[in-house]
Amino acid sequence: MQPRRTLRQLFAAAFAVAAMYPGVAVQQELQLDHRMNEHIEQVPAGPQGRAMLETTVFQPNGPGPFPLIIINHGKDPGRPNLQPRDRFYHMATAFVKRGYAVMVPMRQGFANSTGRYRDFGCDMKANGYIQAEDILSTLAYARKQPWVDGNHIVIAGQSYGGLATIAAGTKDLPGVRGLINFAGGLRDDSDRCAWRSALVTAFADYGTKAKLPTLWMYGENDSLFGPELAQRMHAAFEGAGGRGKLVEFPAFKRDSHGMLASRDGEKVWLNDTMAFLQQIGMPTKVIHDVPPPPTPARTDYAKVDDVEAVPFLSENGRRAYQEYLGKMTPRAFAVSPSGAWTWAEEGEDPDGRALATCTAKSTEPCRLYSVDDYVVWTGDLDQAAEAAVTASRTPAPKVDAENSVPTTSIGSNKATN
Repeated sequence: MQPRRTLRQLFAAAFAVAAMYPGVAVQQELQLDHRMNEHIEQVPAGPQGRAMLETTVFQPNGPGPFPLIIINHGKDPGRPNLQPRDRFYHMATAFVKRGYAVMVPMRQGFANSTGRYRDFGCDMKANGYIQAEDILSTLAYARKQPWVDGNHIVIAGQSYGGLATIAAGTKDLPGVRGLINFAGGLRDDSDRCAWRSALVTAFADYGTKAKLPTLWMYGENDSLFGPELAQRMHAAFEGAGGRGKLVEFPAFKRDSHGMLASRDGEKVWLNDTMAFLQQIGMPTKVIHDVPPPPTPARTDYAKVDDVEAVPFLSENGRRAYQEYLGKMTPRAFAVSPSGAWTWAEEGEDPDGRALATCTAKSTEPCRLYSVDDYVVWTGDLDQAAEAAVTASRTPAPKVDAENSVPTTSIGSNKATN
C-alpha cells in the first residue's frame, strides 16, 4: 500500500533541512499560543470512553459560552502515532477573531491520542464512518462544556478529516448547523484498489442519510482530488439526496490540497466560508483583535538577494540560499557559525522550525538570517569575515535534484519528511 497523503506531506518537501540527520523531525512541536488561550484537553472516545483524544483548543478571552468549530485532520503517510498534533492555526485564528472556540481533535491512534487507529483498506465508506465516531465523541464532550454554546456549532474537516466530517453528517448531531469539507477524501494506491470509484460510492452513501447543509471546497491543482473527481463525488452526494454547495477555486501555489495549512489560504476559503456560516445562522463578524505572532525586525545588513552577504556558508550553502530565494512565503533561513544552515517554507511558524531544526544538529547556536523577503541578521562585517574561514572547513551540503531537499551539511544523510 502506498502512503496516503495529506496537506502536511505536501508541505514536507518544502520544510527543507540541512544540518539534520534522519530521526530529527522537520516539524518541531510548536509552542502553545497563549494569546488565543491555546491548550490541550483529553476527550474521551471509543468503548466506555477509554481512549483519550489529544485535542487542541483555542478560545477567546472570557468564560463564554462561545460558538464552536470542530476541525478534523487528515492522515500523513506512515504510522499515525508519529503524526504531529494538528492545530490548523491560521484557520483557528480567523475563527477566534469572530468569537468562536476551536477544537482540533487527534483521532484514535494519531499523535498522542490513545486507542487504536482503525483502517478498512479500500472500503472508503467504512473508513469515513469509523473516523466519524471520534468526531461524535468530540461533539458530545464539547456540548457538556460551559464555555461552548451548544446550539451554535459547525464541523469542518480537511482531506481524510473532510471525508469523516461528511460521514458524521449522516448521524444526529445536536447543535450542529452545517458541515464544511475542505478537499475531503482518502487515497489508497495499493493493488486492486479503485479508490476514486470507492470515494464516489462512499459520498453517495453519505448523501442518502445526510441531515445537514454542507460546503465543499476543492482546488484546481489539488494533486489528490482534482476537479473531475471532486465533481463526481459532489454529484454522487447531491444525487443521493445530500445538500452541498461545491466551490471550485483556482490553482493555489504548488498544490491546492495544502491550502488550509497556508498563511495565504485565508484569501481562498474565507469569503465562501463566511457566506455559508451566515446562511446557517452562525456568527461571522470580527469581534476580537488577535495580533499576528511577533516576527524578527528587518535590518539593513544586506539586501535579501545578496547571496554573498550571508555569513558562515560554503559555496554549496550559497547555492542553497539562492534556491531558498525562489521558495514561497512564509519562509525563513537560519545559519550557524559551525556552517549549518536550514530553510523552512510555508506551514506554521517557519522561522521557529528553521531555528529549532538547525540548532538540533549544530555545534553552535543558530540564528535567523532571512524571513520572507527581508534580512533580519544583525551581525557585523567581522562576523562575515569569520564566515569565510568557517565555510572553508564545512562539508558541503548536497541537494536532491528530484525533490529539491538539501541533505545534511554535517555528514551525508538525507533529510527526512
